Amino acid sequence: MNTIAEKFVKAGNYVSKNEMNALTTAYKQDRWAANTERLGRADSLSIWYTVEELENFLNEVKASGGNGVRIHFGVFPEGYRKPELVGMQTVVLVANRSKDETLQNAKELRGKNGEIIALDGPVPCPPYCGIGVGDLASSMGQSTIIVRDGNMEVI
Repeated sequence: MNTIAEKFVKAGNYVSKNEMNALTTAYKQDRWAANTERLGRADSLSIWYTVEELENFLNEVKASGGNGVRIHFGVFPEGYRKPELVGMQTVVLVANRSKDETLQNAKELRGKNGEIIALDGPVPCPPYCGIGVGDLASSMGQSTIIVRDGNMEVI
């Protein structure tokens, strides 16, 4: 590990299943329900990458002098190559480097071609991943009660 990476404030923490459930339940109530209502179909609840994709991306970040990754939230735009995803949320991973060891001054990292080093193309769940919204909640070991327009719904 390089010197800068060792001095960085550790931003992530491992969480328990209860903490993960609290975070995802709050998200479903506060964001997902409204997004789903607006879209008229279930919005994505998670994003999936293979370990190999993530390892390859992190290796490129390191090889290019990066010492961090920002995960930007996004929405698949009109005209996207997979029309069934238009309007759904996604993430984009962007390589970063901070020369002064602060998170506030981390800048996007550019590759050999001058473009930022970024990874998109995740698999949104739903609609992919082989499980529907109800199955997703039960596979996570919980159901969530969503209240929309005074009506309760269990997902």
